[in-house]
Amino acid sequence: MSAQQLRITLAGREHVVEAGTTAADALRAGNIPNGNGAPAPGTRVIAARVNGELRDLATRLADGDEVAPVEIGSEDGRAILRHSSAHVMAQAVQELFPQAKLGIGPPVENGFYYDFDVPDPFGPDDLKAIEQRMRAIVKQGQRFSRRVVSDQDARAELAGEPYKLELIGLKGGGADAEESVEVGGPELTIYDNLDPGTGEDRWKDLCRGPHLPSTRDIPAFKLMRSGGAYWRGSEANPQLQRIYGTAWESRDTQDEYLHQLAEAERRDHRRLGAELDLFSFPPEIGSGLPVFHPKGGVIRMVMEDYSRRRHEQAGYEFVNTPHLTKAQLFETSGHLGFYRDSMFPPMELEGALYYPKPMNCPMHVLIYQSRGRSYRELPLRLFEFGTVYRYEKSGVVHGLTRARGFTQDDSHIFCAPEQLAGELASLLDFVVGLLRDFGLTEFEAELSTRPEKFVGEPEEWEAAEAALKHALDASGLPYVVAEGEGAFYAPKIDVHVRDAIGRRWQLSTLQVDFQEPGRFGIEYQAADGTRQRPYMIHRALFGSIERFFGILLEHYAGAFPPWLAPVQVAGIPIADAHVPYLEKVAARLREQGIRVEVDASSDRMQKKIRNAQRQKVPYMLLAGDDDIAAGAVSFRYRSGEQRNGVPVDEAVAEIVAAVTDRIQV
Repeated sequence: MSAQQLRITLAGREHVVEAGTTAADALRAGNIPNGNGAPAPGTRVIAARVNGELRDLATRLADGDEVAPVEIGSEDGRAILRHSSAHVMAQAVQELFPQAKLGIGPPVENGFYYDFDVPDPFGPDDLKAIEQRMRAIVKQGQRFSRRVVSDQDARAELAGEPYKLELIGLKGGGADAEESVEVGGPELTIYDNLDPGTGEDRWKDLCRGPHLPSTRDIPAFKLMRSGGAYWRGSEANPQLQRIYGTAWESRDTQDEYLHQLAEAERRDHRRLGAELDLFSFPPEIGSGLPVFHPKGGVIRMVMEDYSRRRHEQAGYEFVNTPHLTKAQLFETSGHLGFYRDSMFPPMELEGALYYPKPMNCPMHVLIYQSRGRSYRELPLRLFEFGTVYRYEKSGVVHGLTRARGFTQDDSHIFCAPEQLAGELASLLDFVVGLLRDFGLTEFEAELSTRPEKFVGEPEEWEAAEAALKHALDASGLPYVVAEGEGAFYAPKIDVHVRDAIGRRWQLSTLQVDFQEPGRFGIEYQAADGTRQRPYMIHRALFGSIERFFGILLEHYAGAFPPWLAPVQVAGIPIADAHVPYLEKVAARLREQGIRVEVDASSDRMQKKIRNAQRQKVPYMLLAGDDDIAAGAVSFRYRSGEQRNGVPVDEAVAEIVAAVTDRIQV
């Protein structure tokens, strides 16, 4: 190998290349598609990982570099695509609105945004004009070109951008994850958008990259909306205008995403909650504090009752704890020091500070501690529907799925160390089984391991992580390991589900805690007479009743299966004279525990049917003269299918069976 050659590793194989070779050259030489030809959508290579770091394809390689391709449809590839789209959007904005000052423009889940300081908010016509200008920039194929600059040069080039100048001052510390898109790393870099013909610099931005090779490499994008956003997320700072967009590796993929968004809007639990008269958020009570109306209360009651029965069958013991506690409890547990900012302010009673409880676990520890415990009592499984209160900022409160007051289906299991692995495996099986009963079928899990900053002994962490992994392996669930993502005091498993339109929701959490038992000094008497410290497992199965309610409401688009529906049967008389007959049928159904209403209003029959359909009632029983004479009903399903002349006994039996068997109609 000559002095003008380099030795690199590509796809696990060693290659010798000429000095000055770029990542694109190396990938091309390795027969990895980098944009030449017509690779399948999502597989085109648009960047590279060099020694594990994301880099532009134009990056020149050094001796010993390890190079791997980054495809546009991968998670990294989509982030790069969206970051490049944010630059194109910012360029378009400044071309149309020269007075606009730049904030930050990071990629985010499913899209990107950019913040601007402009005199007036952007309107719908502005977004159309910006998107049109973006398409012109994409068509031009401007080249993204990276260069390293000194702080002094960066300040000189960006002298008219006050927010960029502030970010330069944050280099080396203080920037959050989104700001680090601009200033991350040991050096400052500027990306120029260069004219493909003349090489003229058409636009520039402070950015760490990487980016696509050119604007022409953006296959599909769309601007979504605009709104206000405080600079760096602080209300003490100026309010900027934020434009959101989305970008994808193909038009088909983007169309699928936009269809999912439209479907998600149709299923929005806040809208359905109002339309179906399930719950509301009275301003007199306060943001993020829902009230459940009678129909919503019925659904919630059924959810809770079924969960209680399953917990009782699984050997749980039911407890109940108050909504307030003295501050000392959370000082002992350690929560006050770490979660004070997300707790509601305390109130003073009889000279002591009391907090609305943000979690139930310290009170469950006190129940365990209330008397001596023996190994014969373990595992001890405590369960509570415990209402807690957390001060979420108004900007993140979102209906039932992010509230300030909510009820956790909270369980804490105390077990001996040798019981931990078996208990976790049984517990995970119980969690998935109960979620399946509510009609959820697609599960994924995530094992979060010890972070850099942790408390406790490494040996304890290793034992807990091994037990959690054993539980996952035994369950057969697909899972990933999130290295270093555990809480400072414990590793955990998070169970995610996918709903009817493919969205991923984090639901259940299983967390092994060997810190809180030590903070409270709880013990049990082992078989050999010694005093031992139990392990403690935290488990919230639904997460919270409110959040799970919202997820199910969207999963079913309001059309709950018969066993969960607030009204399971609507009786619809053809005329007023047929109401008494349907009331007798309804009485028979009520004797079997079926929730039924007979519509005796003055509305015409067709309107009564439409009303029941709008309320997504699973079954309608219609009756007229012929039905009464035959001792029958016309049996109408939510789908619109109808069977006439169904004997009442048969209709009652079918409905009772569907409800009893929890059929997901």
